[in-house]
Order: sequence, then structure tokens, then C-alpha cells
Amino acid sequence: MTLKLYDTMAREKRAFVPADPSRVTMYVCGPTVYGFAHIGNFRPVVVFDVLFRVLRSIYGPEAVIYARNVTDVDDKINAKATAEGVDISVITDRYLAAYHADADGLLALRPTLEPKATEHMGPIVAMIEQLIAKGSAYAAEGHVLFDTQAFPDYGQLSGRDLDEMIAGARVEVAPYKRHPADFVLWKPSKPGEPVWDSPFGPGRPGWHIECSAMIDKQLGETIDIHAGGIDLTFPHHENELAQSRCAHGTPKLASYWLHNGFLDMSGEKMSKSLGNVIVPHELLQTTPGEVIRWALLSAHYRQPLDWTPDLLDQSRKALDRLYGALRRAKTIPAAIDVEGPVDVLAALSDDLNTPLATSGFFELSSAIERAVTAGDETAIAANKSRLLAAGALLGFLQADPDAWFEGDADDDLKAKVEDLLARRIAARQAKDWTAADAIRAEIDALGVVVMDGPAGATWRMKD
Repeated sequence: MTLKLYDTMAREKRAFVPADPSRVTMYVCGPTVYGFAHIGNFRPVVVFDVLFRVLRSIYGPEAVIYARNVTDVDDKINAKATAEGVDISVITDRYLAAYHADADGLLALRPTLEPKATEHMGPIVAMIEQLIAKGSAYAAEGHVLFDTQAFPDYGQLSGRDLDEMIAGARVEVAPYKRHPADFVLWKPSKPGEPVWDSPFGPGRPGWHIECSAMIDKQLGETIDIHAGGIDLTFPHHENELAQSRCAHGTPKLASYWLHNGFLDMSGEKMSKSLGNVIVPHELLQTTPGEVIRWALLSAHYRQPLDWTPDLLDQSRKALDRLYGALRRAKTIPAAIDVEGPVDVLAALSDDLNTPLATSGFFELSSAIERAVTAGDETAIAANKSRLLAAGALLGFLQADPDAWFEGDADDDLKAKVEDLLARRIAARQAKDWTAADAIRAEIDALGVVVMDGPAGATWRMKD
């Protein structure tokens, strides 16, 4: 089955062919660690975690090298460190730890590599020197800038014309720039800010050059996949591409460019500047990470995702249904050496079509339910195996089904709920609806949700 990915540069889906199948390289732009990341920041984390899992399933876990950088020097980091009177590392360590905890909570695998900008000052300076030597960058008033006019392909990734970019710009252009579109590679540090020595004078790097240098150092001059949010296409990825190609004299930086769509709140892009953010660091305290993950994958990654109050509820119900089937099949071990979840694999191979892939989950769970009703243990085992394998490809259904529903309930509470459920069943069978409703209210008062289904009633603790 051929994996096809939508390449932003080509504007079409292309069959994925790595340069070296024994070393598949992927770089995803990671966090700037100055505060808690919002839920929109975690869409690329979850989306490209799925791609990481798919690539590992195709080429082998050891063959896929996934790097996700950390921007740990930045104006906002500097401002927060100054406000608290601490070194920037105090800020970045704090929020990187929180980012890791949140990503773990959303069941994202850790990347193979996690390069930090502050640990790559040598490679950053060396790349800037290369660009100056090749006539692609110039020094001016303590700054070093990339000369966009020296790169004829500038704008190719985003599809923007250089003259149109300038015509539409409304910001004041620094007088030391040769061209308004030229961007900073190195700049002087302000008083009190972190500073590094360089041949161009003391200062710190621009944002774009950091990623180019980290890619070169950790993965190589050319990589297979470069990914991130659609808002990074221009200027960040456009500038990365220009710097790297000019520094190395290569025809490309990445063979495939992937970008995920925005996460919206009531039709608006979610952003800290708009103040309409949801923070997983808080949301994870009340909502299972698997539910949040399901919500983030409920739309195709290239499309906008509208984050609504109902989305998490729908996601919880979907996972309850799937875990319910696994719970009813818990006494039957999953089969070994059965054909994998073909429909799910086909959906993911078509540019990570997660909505179509997860619809295949329900076909498998329904097959399990039918087999349980028929007492067909062979069918139960085979479909349970397929469902678990499908779940692993997308990062779902790896928890114990009983634990999923019962949460932190102790043995006494479990016994009480099971007794009440048995009494409710008896009341319903006797058509004593008043008693059945009273028992359900008693169960609800315990903080338990009862879920009636074709195979009977199950329960879970309220979130």
C-alpha cells in the first residue's frame, strides 16, 4: 500500500518515496517555550505523531528519525525572564517540562531528537558565515540579513510574488535593509538580553536561521519531510528553505512539505493574541487525553478544525463505544498473525485521512459486538486484534477497558455500582419503571454515568 502525502510545494498529493528507506527523516517545528501551549499548538503535535507512527509501521521504528525543535531564546522568553528576574533557562525549562507533560497526556510519542536553539549557536554562526561567503547575506549596522534578491526561487513554497509581498506590507522597513523583504539572521542583543559572541559582533540569532542550522546538524542538508502549521508556510518555512538552499547549494531543503490547518473557535483562529485559547495543561485535569486526541484528529489535518463545546462530548462517546466493545471481549485474547486493519491502513495511506480511518474503527467494534452476541470466539479474537492494531496506528485504545470506564473508583464503589445495575436490570425486566429510574438516579449521585446499549448496560465515572 503506497503512502501518499499532500506536498505544499507541489500543490498535490505525491507518493512518498524517502531518499533512504533505512533512514527516513522528518522535522516538525516545535514550541517556543515561554508559557503553556494552547490546544491549537498541539494539533501539529498529534497530527504528525500519527505520521510518525505510520512511517514507523512501514519502515520500522529504528529507521525513522523525527526531530522536533525547541525555540528557547526569543523576545517573549526574554521578557518573561526579565519580569521574573531569572535566567532564560528557568523559563524555558519550566515550560518545556509542561509541554512534555501535555504531549505525553495526549499520547504523543516523544520525537527521536529534540534540538534546542541555544545548543546550536556554533552551527548557526557557521551557516551565517556560509551565506555571507556565498553572497546570500550581508552585514549592516550590527545585523546580518539574508538577501532575498540573491535567491530567485524566493516565494516558491508559499506561492507569493516578492513584489506583491512588499506592496502589501504595512510595516516600516529598517533603513539598513537592501530590500524590504530581507530578513534577519543575526542581531544585536538589547541590554539585559542573552548574548553570544560571533564574527558579526555580540548578539543572538533570528528565528528562521535556528531551524535551518538544527536541521543541517541533526538530519542533514536535505530531508524527506518538513512539517508544521499552515501559518508557518510564510515567512518561516519560506525563509528556512531559502537559507538552507543557498548555504548548501542544494535544489531543495525537503522533499515533502506538510502543513496542518488552523484550529478555530467560533470561526476565528485560536491564538493567544485573540484571547480565545484553551490550554491542555488545564483541560487534561478534567478530560482524558485520549478524548482530546480524538477531537484533534476528528477532521482531516489539512482542513480547519472547529473546536466546539460538543466536540469533546462526541469524542468521549466515540471512545466509550470502542472501549465498550473491547470490554465485552476482554476474556478473549487478541488473535496473532491475522490480516491487519486494511481499511484503516488505506485511509491513513491517503494523506492521513483520520476521519475515514476512525470510521473503520466502528466497523471493527461492531464486528466484535456481533461476534460476542453469536459467541464466535474466533471472530472476536481476529477483530479485536485488528481494532487494537488500528488503535495503535493512531494512538488510541491502548488502555485497559475496565480502567477506561472505572477510572479511580475503588473496589467498594465498583461493587456498589454493579449491585445497583443488577437491581436496575431486575426492575426493568419487571417493568417497574419507577424503581428503575430511582436506581439510576442513585447511580448518578455516585458520580457514575450509565450507558445502555444493545448488549446491556455499562458504566463509567464522570469526567
